[in-house]
Amino acid sequence: MSATGPPAAGGTGPGRAAGRPGGPDRGAERPSGLLDVLGVASVVLDAEGRIVLWSPQAEELFGYPAHEALGQYAARLMVHEEHLGLVIELFADVMATGRGWAGAFPVRHKDGSTRLVEFRNMRLLDDRGDVYALGLAADQSTVRRLERDVALSSRMVAQSPIGLAVLDTGLRYVSVNPAMERIDGLRAEEHLGRTVHEVLPMMDAEALEAAARRVMDTGRSVVDRSSVGRTPADPGRDHVWSVSLYRLEDAFQTVLGVAVSVVDVTEQHRAGVEAETARRRLALIADASARIGTTLDLELTARELAEVAVPELADVAAVDLLAAVVEGRRSSLGPAEAAVIRALAVRAKESPDALAAADPPGQVARYGPDRLVTQCVRTGRPVLVPRVKDEDLPRIARSPEAAVLLGRAGVHSYLAVPLIARGEVLGALDLKRTGNPVPFGQDDLLLARELAARAAVQIDNARWYQNARDTALALQRSLLPSHPPVTGGLEVASRYQPAGATTEVGGDWFDVIPLEDGRTALVVGDVMGSGINAAATMGRLRTATNTLAVLGLDPARLLGHLDRITEGLDHSIATCLYAVHDPRRRQCRIANAGHLPPVRVRAGRGPELLDLPTGAPLGVGGVAFSTTEFDLDPGDELVLYTDGLVETRSHSLDERLGTLLSLLDGPARPLDEICDLLLRTLHHPDNHDDVAVLIARVRTGT
Repeated sequence: MSATGPPAAGGTGPGRAAGRPGGPDRGAERPSGLLDVLGVASVVLDAEGRIVLWSPQAEELFGYPAHEALGQYAARLMVHEEHLGLVIELFADVMATGRGWAGAFPVRHKDGSTRLVEFRNMRLLDDRGDVYALGLAADQSTVRRLERDVALSSRMVAQSPIGLAVLDTGLRYVSVNPAMERIDGLRAEEHLGRTVHEVLPMMDAEALEAAARRVMDTGRSVVDRSSVGRTPADPGRDHVWSVSLYRLEDAFQTVLGVAVSVVDVTEQHRAGVEAETARRRLALIADASARIGTTLDLELTARELAEVAVPELADVAAVDLLAAVVEGRRSSLGPAEAAVIRALAVRAKESPDALAAADPPGQVARYGPDRLVTQCVRTGRPVLVPRVKDEDLPRIARSPEAAVLLGRAGVHSYLAVPLIARGEVLGALDLKRTGNPVPFGQDDLLLARELAARAAVQIDNARWYQNARDTALALQRSLLPSHPPVTGGLEVASRYQPAGATTEVGGDWFDVIPLEDGRTALVVGDVMGSGINAAATMGRLRTATNTLAVLGLDPARLLGHLDRITEGLDHSIATCLYAVHDPRRRQCRIANAGHLPPVRVRAGRGPELLDLPTGAPLGVGGVAFSTTEFDLDPGDELVLYTDGLVETRSHSLDERLGTLLSLLDGPARPLDEICDLLLRTLHHPDNHDDVAVLIARVRTGT
């Protein structure tokens, strides 16, 4: 019996492996905690029914310590008198036949209470032929609770719509439920003993297994980890799963493996992606509404459209207009006609080759009738090539060299949408994808059309405004004088600078009018308002000034006549400064109609603003003008200018006039150089007013 006897003192206890320290002997494993939860008691009876062995669990279950139980008749100790006959009969049957008996039986506890105990009874035979009875007993309520827990768990696992699996410590499947079989498209036996990578080679198994190892190592669960891939259940389509991982332990905290739950969230993911796409589409449209068309500058509006499209919609975007449209003419292409296109803007995200393949802004290119952009502007319909092949590139690019560059840039998807405003095709928004791996789809087409529709109206407005502005500027320039650099006793230089590109042409003008006796009239004026009407009014006032000047009128009287003429010009109002230089008298007679004062620059003295009566602007009517005389010696300079040179929204007029005087101070310089200095320093390109500057220097020897 020694080979099967009890362990020596200090032997293995609960939760400890037998054998040497540091690990189990001969592959022995740590015990399970299930039997400890059941609290199974062992009792051995001899042939007469006396207790000969009594386990510690029996002491706990029945309440009798070993010294009180051993040697006692079990039936009299533990069974109520009313059940005594039945117990003796069952005991005799087990001992006589060797058939075991199992069932629940009421047992008397030492404290006098009665409890149901689940029994497993069987006959034992030792090496001397003696017969014993072994009883294994557990509290029935504990057994029933575990049965219910197991039944509930089994039913839930079997019927759960969530895929459930258990991986052992080697991350091999040890069990899967029916839902997991359906998800993977494999039977349970095809899972068991295999790793995730072996079962699902089209999944990112390495990442899942790495996550499972971290869960086993740390005990920290992973919940709702997204995983994308394909399974044998649906090998032709990607699915998205929500995967959760939990570490499994027994009652002694021995790690048993990892429990895995899997939920197919493909539809929810797709709905989320679609919702996010819709949100981004609305955000992009809102951004486009705020950014495109902030000015009436054609090139700037086109750049704004290209910047909105990249990178949210495309990696490369180009905005092209038909050359005829830019020139203000309607354009219609026949099936065999090429498209003459002017590039307005191009934008690329980290794609220098694609940028080099695009037409530079401002360049006019000819696209043959077979080109996709020609097809787009000819038909007024989008052209979509979701997956660009090598043979498609020549139909996209402007030249064979550009096609090579597009291929090198990795252009794999192409979309062109027409720019249509007021029923007229203006050009196209040309989009390409290089870095974004997703090809253009129908959602992208809808978004591109929406952007193009909104931008086309702004581009059309800018186009017509630019045409009108160019016309007004051409008219105004045609009305401004072309004077010789020397006239009478004066050396003269002038400049005209139109307002910023987004502002209509104003009515600023200047004039140099030779008079009798070597005298010279100098005029600077500014018609209030802008556009063609202001330019036309300016031309009429200039003509009237030239006509009146040859009559030799006093400056104040001449302004009086101009005032009455202006009153009849559709309620126009203008400021004007009229000066007459007389070289013989070395004097200058000046009259002012609401204009800024001129500057006199004299050698050896600081520049000064001439103190003139301001007077009322022309067109107000009923206000007298006065003439003021000033000396103007050889070498002296008279600087006349319009308010666009010095007026800004961010600085006071006195500060700007001080800057003007400081720029005019110093040694004498060529007049053209002074004009350029004033414009370069004082007139900002974004200024919303045009500028006229006229500088006259009295020649020496006059």
